[in-house]
Amino acid sequence: MKLLKFILKRVVVSVIMIFCLVTISFFLVKLIPGSPFTSEKMQAGNKAAIYAYYGLDKPVYEQYFTYMKNLLHGDLGTSYKIRGVTVNEIIRTAFPYSLDLGMRAVAFALTMGLLLGIVAAYQRGKAMDTFTMIVAIIGTSVPSFIMGFFVQYLFAVKLKWFPPAEYTSFAHTVLPTFALGLGMLATIAKYTRTSMLEVISSDYVKTADAKGLSKFRIIVGHQLRNALMPIITLLGPMIASVITGTFVVENVFAIPGLGRHYVTSVQGLDYTLITGLTIFFAAFLVLMNLLVDIVYALIDPRIGLVE
Repeated sequence: MKLLKFILKRVVVSVIMIFCLVTISFFLVKLIPGSPFTSEKMQAGNKAAIYAYYGLDKPVYEQYFTYMKNLLHGDLGTSYKIRGVTVNEIIRTAFPYSLDLGMRAVAFALTMGLLLGIVAAYQRGKAMDTFTMIVAIIGTSVPSFIMGFFVQYLFAVKLKWFPPAEYTSFAHTVLPTFALGLGMLATIAKYTRTSMLEVISSDYVKTADAKGLSKFRIIVGHQLRNALMPIITLLGPMIASVITGTFVVENVFAIPGLGRHYVTSVQGLDYTLITGLTIFFAAFLVLMNLLVDIVYALIDPRIGLVE
């Protein structure tokens, strides 16, 4: 019952957060100077007809209530720039590419980050520890799009080991996955190393070692489980940011994901597409945070949510 109450409370808070973000995003977009059709050459009568068609001739508060009414029915509106295409259709066709790239980056970062962090903790002060810290510094200080340009130039243009762009085979996914996942890998490795160092000398680890348990069982069954707690807390926002934060990386590698549409929507003042993608990304982030809270409660009963 405690867990159910916790979930319901988190769901209510999440819904309120999304509502506030939708409202703020809608009005902030309206404050952007210019108009979606400013750059288009058309007669005044045609322009007025287009404004009336999209409801842009109405007061902002009426546009807001109309948008919220449609949103409750799952309708995110129609793009102003991609004529005849709804925001829902854009998300449905483009998000699978962003999701695929994001999940590859998460899997790469999680696997290599945990491995490097564990090895660095057991090799403290040695070469492997130094290497992990160098990776952590590079990963956290170099933006993903800069890393994308670098690996694209080095491994695709110069060495020709991988294709430079597009997203049609496994080889095409290697460079964008590395560029996008390196920052997350660095964070996971750093936190894993710190957490492992805290539990290596704990009493329960010494007891497990005295019982004759293998090093693997001690690491996986005792140390890693406790060391994962702070990482799990960060994992939700990190996964959401990786999956939804591929804007520039997708442009660098010509990946037909949501990032490209988000960039072009901002450049073209496509109000409905900007707002719709912002809502989608925010809802995804809130959902990931909710899932992390639930997983955290299941893993650690000490917080009093699971009886």
